[in-house]
Amino acid sequence: MARRLLTLLAALLLALSLGQPPASAASFANPVKAQKGADPWITYHDGDYYLVSTSWSDVITVRKSPTLGGLSTAPGVQVWQGDAASRCCNIWAPELHHLNGRWYLYYVAGQNVTDYNPTQRSHVLESAGPDPMGPYTYRGQLNSAWMLDPTVATIDGQLYLFGSTHDGTQNIVAARMSNPYTVSSSFTTVSTPTYDWERSGAPVNEGPEILRRGGRTFLVYSASGCWTPDYKLGQLELTGSPPTSASSWTKKPTPLFQRSDGNGVYGPGHNGFFTSPDGTESWIVYHANDAATDGCDNGRTARAQKFAWNADGTPNLGTPVRLGAALPGPSGEPSTVRRTYTVTNRNSGKCLEVTGGSAADGADVRQYTCNGGAHQRWRLEDLGDDTHRLLNAATGKVLDTADCSAADGADLRQWSWLDNTCQRFRFLATDSGHVRIVNRATGKVADVANCSTADSADVRQWSWLNNACQQWRLDPV
Repeated sequence: MARRLLTLLAALLLALSLGQPPASAASFANPVKAQKGADPWITYHDGDYYLVSTSWSDVITVRKSPTLGGLSTAPGVQVWQGDAASRCCNIWAPELHHLNGRWYLYYVAGQNVTDYNPTQRSHVLESAGPDPMGPYTYRGQLNSAWMLDPTVATIDGQLYLFGSTHDGTQNIVAARMSNPYTVSSSFTTVSTPTYDWERSGAPVNEGPEILRRGGRTFLVYSASGCWTPDYKLGQLELTGSPPTSASSWTKKPTPLFQRSDGNGVYGPGHNGFFTSPDGTESWIVYHANDAATDGCDNGRTARAQKFAWNADGTPNLGTPVRLGAALPGPSGEPSTVRRTYTVTNRNSGKCLEVTGGSAADGADVRQYTCNGGAHQRWRLEDLGDDTHRLLNAATGKVLDTADCSAADGADLRQWSWLDNTCQRFRFLATDSGHVRIVNRATGKVADVANCSTADSADVRQWSWLNNACQQWRLDPV
């Protein structure tokens, strides 16, 4: 036994000396989301990470993966679409919070497509049950005026809402809540951009996030104009009471996290925090740019890294790491990052496959008993417009609607990638971890013909009937 322990220790020390993670850790490289990666938020729940970020459209999508590295290739499943003119457009900064046994999605949305910025308001959705993927219902608008970046935290038993408003400068505000969707006090300002490093491009404090450890409460926020390379993070600490009073917070006079020209990271900000699966590590997720001239748009990507704590109990976020650098994954997660998926029908329990693994254009797509073959595995590639292509792992060809037909019963087959809307699909959450697979061109869904449970039953498109034959589960393999 002693010899075995020494062997394991030697292997661990060798791995660390080579800069490699232990075999039990799944390594990853940033970005964790390259498409629509701004304003990222990650939470870990019941064996999976969940990632949301700004969509710049009328939808909220969630990525789910058992490993942090798997988020980069996980499909974005749509859990919400703007349902009214007052919250139709340009959804920003969604966050998932688990409160009272349900999930709440806080987000910002504009009231029109073209002149959206002045009309941005904060809103909240509520899940029907314990699943972060929903379904969700709209619970309300959180304030009547312009406010960005809503987040919530329970401090000394009281729930608070924090956000960012402006009165010539952009400030952090706070209010009490009587429940996760009802504000029960007026908003008061708790932080304004007073230091020069908070005023590059414009005087801005935004993106508040609460971080707690050892009985201490910190508020980490983004400072300066998001369109500048000097967008960065600052820190407040709660040193008094109540949290809605500016005098209760003490501001760190220097930035907490900022650009690293040496690592090619610019404008790091608008972050979230999460904990490793085994609870031993603290992690930050944030967005950043690759060049000093990049702006405040969809070019920003989501990145994650572990951080430490100083001897005095304050957070030490370190330096943003270089894009593409190999990093050990969070402690306690699975050792393998899985980047392909099976697509399993809810009614039959059978897998979507390319018939016979044929590489030919036009080869039929059908259901068949799941057997682990490469022709039953798919890469679900995010195309950056809330749609995906389903790329077969065996053939390298994509799921395609035959002849771009809009008719019920049109065949689903494989074809070489043509980059047209007939080959683009959205994943819309239903319930119990299932989705409908919706063609962008036709709006119709992947359907097992006649609800058959037989091997080789055809898969086609059909109008949405809300039955189990039209619902699928996406499982990483």
